[in-house]
Amino acid sequence: MSVTVRIPTQLRPLSGGAGEVVLEGSTLGEVLGALDRAHPGFAGRLFDDDGSLRRFVNVFVADEDVRFLQGLDTPVAAGQTVSIVPAVAGG
Repeated sequence: MSVTVRIPTQLRPLSGGAGEVVLEGSTLGEVLGALDRAHPGFAGRLFDDDGSLRRFVNVFVADEDVRFLQGLDTPVAAGQTVSIVPAVAGG
């Protein structure tokens, strides 16, 4: 099943400049794994040493924050959009 992943500007060098990438997967973890296989380097930017999403990276499936769903086990249906949104901080 095809899923669209929206890539933030800061990570677009890893995707060859693409703002969106279409990948296959039925869970968020599968989709993000496919993203790293297609465009190596994403895993290092998205996951910490224990394989969890980094605290400063927000991921949404169909506009729902995966931290309030099932995390990497969140189901992703065909045609849905996954958005990667880096946290913004400052004063």
